Amino acid sequence: MSKARVAVMLSGSGTTMASLLYASRLPDCPFEIVLVLSNKPDAPGLAIAAAEGIATFAHSHKGLAREDHDAIMHEQIAAAGADYVALCGYMRVLSAQFVARWDGRMLNTHPALLPKYKGLDTHNRAIAAGDSHGGCSVHLVTPELDDGPVLGQIAVAILPGDTGDTLARRVLFAEYQLYPSVLARYVGREMDPDWIIAKVGELALALPETQPRESHGAAGWRVGGEKSGKFFAYVSVNHHGEDAVSLLVKTGGLDEMNALIEAEPDLYYRPAYYGASGWIALRLDRPGVDWAHVSEWLQRSWRAVAPKRLTRMLDIADSF
Repeated sequence: MSKARVAVMLSGSGTTMASLLYASRLPDCPFEIVLVLSNKPDAPGLAIAAAEGIATFAHSHKGLAREDHDAIMHEQIAAAGADYVALCGYMRVLSAQFVARWDGRMLNTHPALLPKYKGLDTHNRAIAAGDSHGGCSVHLVTPELDDGPVLGQIAVAILPGDTGDTLARRVLFAEYQLYPSVLARYVGREMDPDWIIAKVGELALALPETQPRESHGAAGWRVGGEKSGKFFAYVSVNHHGEDAVSLLVKTGGLDEMNALIEAEPDLYYRPAYYGASGWIALRLDRPGVDWAHVSEWLQRSWRAVAPKRLTRMLDIADSF
């Protein structure tokens, strides 16, 4: 199984990073840690990662504009081939540009039951409010601080006499359980055929006059009328003995199909049965699928079979 490649950003002890690292070494875990980065060259978490054979990188943010420091970190993450970024006590507000680059692919853990107590001093705030529970949340990172969609939470009871420090210690135990589990579930969804079909369907049905229709057991999408409509895309799930979940779309012909497969054999292959007609298979059961690229293929294949009344305006626009 191809594993999602995760880069971890931290500023401190690295214990949360360690919870992800050791979970990644359990059987069937769908992710691996490929790089640990810090804005503090002396962060203890870097030493833990290095001792475990994980590549590390550090660059102080002092004297740098936020965007410039984030660009340095992004360059390292991209060079490591990471599919996702996990923040583990990274004590820096990230620039909007950095967040946009990792939209939907950057997770953070926060020591509170969001949307409560965004920011700092969460445990004391929960105690002062008289809450029965504190806890931790894992969420997607958005430009607003601690405001992204929550992917998972664990509540931790507040005991009589608790201080911020005593509650924090118990919340950490919950965090060490929650973060690896949520990260595994989130990255693993991209290997789930049902999730893939739903994602392709969302993109396909955004095109004009499209309808879903199954064909020989495969999910498919057509354009045009109920009787005269033509298929422009299928999702093949291990069909004809192929060990893959793939999008099947039309190319310009056999020459183009063969050239694409030769140039990128890990991404494209000739599908059984459909390949003889110039359709190509784009493998989707892998980490880091470029869904914008998938959308472009869907639009192109749609355009190849759509009625002229639908494509006429597009043809005019292309002429300018």
